[in-house]
Amino acid sequence: MIKSDPLAFLKNRKNLSGKILIKVPSEMRYIRKVSSGVLSGLKHYNVDEGRLFDIRLCVEEAVRNAMVHGNHSDSALSVKIAYWVDNGVLSVEIEDEGSGFDHTNVDDPTLAGHILKNSGRGVYLIKKLMDKVEYNDKGNKVAMIKRLK
Repeated sequence: MIKSDPLAFLKNRKNLSGKILIKVPSEMRYIRKVSSGVLSGLKHYNVDEGRLFDIRLCVEEAVRNAMVHGNHSDSALSVKIAYWVDNGVLSVEIEDEGSGFDHTNVDDPTLAGHILKNSGRGVYLIKKLMDKVEYNDKGNKVAMIKRLK
């Protein structure tokens, strides 16, 4: 049986507002495909390599967090990604089906007591590399903004 690729079905699917929508199961093999999809949408904006690196890292971290921490790696649960560019600003929203978390209660991985922890760096990196980061009240959806110039 040939399993279809959810990205092939949903890639380049735009809603009425012009957002590109992607929905993938919580399987690690889709993380790079999602980030590649977002970056391919930026080809026409002459974005420098440093910003592209930041965007790729943050998208991959946020999708991974949604799959692992939000959906507990349950491949029956999906991660929804929406992205769009408006006036030279990239917006990316990533939502899982989990119960959410308190983003204000994440340890700072740069503090002495937390440096050796195995988790917590993704949220920190996203907040440092993106221009604006917001979570919904439930904590299962992150909205990230990055200026392209």
